[in-house]
Order: sequence, then structure tokens, then C-alpha cells
Amino acid sequence: MTAFVGDGLFDLQVNGYAGVDFNDPAIDAAKLDIALEAMREAGVTGCLPTIITAGPDELVARFRALDAAVRESRLGPRMVPGYHLEGPFLNPADGYRGVHPPDAMADDPDVALIDRIESHLQRPVLLVTLAPERTGAIAFAQALGERGKVTAIAHSAANFADVRAAAGAGVSLSTHLGNGLPQSLPKLENTLLAQLAEPRLTACVIADGHHMSPDALAALVSLKGTGRTILVTDAVLAAAAPSGRYRFAGMDVERTAAGAVVPANGANLAGSALTMDAAVRNVVNWGIADLPAAVAMAAGQARGALSKALVHHGIKLDPGRIAWNDALEPTPA
Repeated sequence: MTAFVGDGLFDLQVNGYAGVDFNDPAIDAAKLDIALEAMREAGVTGCLPTIITAGPDELVARFRALDAAVRESRLGPRMVPGYHLEGPFLNPADGYRGVHPPDAMADDPDVALIDRIESHLQRPVLLVTLAPERTGAIAFAQALGERGKVTAIAHSAANFADVRAAAGAGVSLSTHLGNGLPQSLPKLENTLLAQLAEPRLTACVIADGHHMSPDALAALVSLKGTGRTILVTDAVLAAAAPSGRYRFAGMDVERTAAGAVVPANGANLAGSALTMDAAVRNVVNWGIADLPAAVAMAAGQARGALSKALVHHGIKLDPGRIAWNDALEPTPA
């Protein structure tokens, strides 16, 4: 029995899926279609494949291979309007950098890197995640806005003043809010509270039960409001794939039996194995939002976060329609 019909889901942050690593310079159209077809089974009709921190030459190579795969694939032209670059202009300090390689974060924010990357692409970089406390980051965010990019905060120790300045420069999202942080933070003068308190920032969250507990997620959503919260997966190639070892962005990771994805050394998390339909189910089953609100967080609100960038680049999205049954399972309507 159909419980609800809504727009197809849209994932702003997905690093890989179904055994396919979007950061692999050997990716091709056939591999990409495997990932995108599996994402469609989870109700996803659009996404921003995400490339993480690497050196400039490696970033150019990864994006060039990904863009060719999208262009030549069956589903890419319909599902992928552009890309998300998470890094390299993040905070390299322990606890903040996560699994991003710190040696690739030496250079301060510079639009020349974005221009160099895009000079090889047919589709644009639509979203860039940065740490606004980095030297030059505020001017960088302003310049990206003028180029039709959306900017987000993550892997950052930005204080209240930094966050206000970033929002004033057009930064509009917090990427995986509550994560990319050390276990211990200053009691009150910390970046999590600063981002929660900034009304111009919409929070992207990972509802997998590993990046944060259901209670912590409920608190974040309560403080931001469902209308200012977006569900993302931060999935890597271990999503929609069996437990075991994988190679993600040049590093060894493992999907555990519990469904977490960890680096080989077992410290921190290395993305997730979350699927978007599971994120919607979790939010509903944990009592955080009802089904229409949870779908909006994973669909219309995600697309809405890109609205200015899509207009700038002349991109129109067809979300399609997805029916959800009483078991909260999605199928095309």
C-alpha cells in the first residue's frame, strides 16, 4: 500500500556506491552506471558525486575521469548535474581533518585550483566544502559565489566570527554537521554551536547511527528545524555492498559487520555505507520527522540548496516521483 508519493531523492555528498569509487581515476561509464542504478533502487534520482582532498594534479585527474564517465554513461547525463569538491581547503589539524590527507591541504584557498579543475570538465563543480578559518577563505567563498558555486563548512574549527563572516560571504551549508570534529571541543566557544546558531546555514546530516546517535541527531534537527536540515549519505563504495575491505580514494577502508566504514587503522570513520532510503527510514523510525518531512529533507531541500548554482549554470533538474509504501520502501511512482 502506498503511504506517500514525493520527489525523487537527491544526495549532495556521495563518494562512491555499490563497489564503485567516484574518486578512482580508473572509473568509467560502465562502473558509474552500476553505482547510479543501485542508487536509483534506493529512490535517488540525482546526486553530486563527491571528490575528497588530494593534490592538485590528482584532483584534476579524478575529476576528468569522473566527468568522462558521466558523459559517456547511460544514467549520468540524467542524474548528475555537477560535482561536490570536499577539500582540499580544510583544517589539517588532528580531529578536524578526519581521513582527509593533511599533506594535500598545505595551500590556502585559491580559485585558480577550481578554474584548473573545471577547464577539463563538461559539468561544473556545484558545491565546495571548506574551512572558513583558512587564510583567504572568505574571499575564496565570495569568488566561488560569483562563479555560481555553493559553498559549505566542514572539517573546520571556525569560531562564531568566522562562521558569521562565511555566511556573510554566501556560505550556505554545513557539510555533515557534527562530524569532522575532535572528540573534545571548547565548552561553548566551538564551531558546532557557532554553525547551529547561524540562521543562514542549512545543516546536512548523516542519519546512519554511526556518525552520531539518534538522540544527537534529533537534537541537531530540533535546533535547526526540519526545514533547515538536509539528509546526505557521505557514502563510499562500501554502500549497497557487502561487509569487507575496500579501497577508497587511495586508502584502505573496511565496512564492518555493524555497517560502519572505518580506515584500516580503525580510527575515526571513512564516510558511510548509508543509503538514502535508509536515511529516510531512520529519521522516521527514530521519531525525528514524519515521512513527508523526511523525504523533503532528502529531496526538495537538497535540490533547493543548489538553486542559485543551477540557475547560474542553466541546469534544470527533473526529480521524478517516488512512491513510499507502508514499510518505507521507495519505488518509482
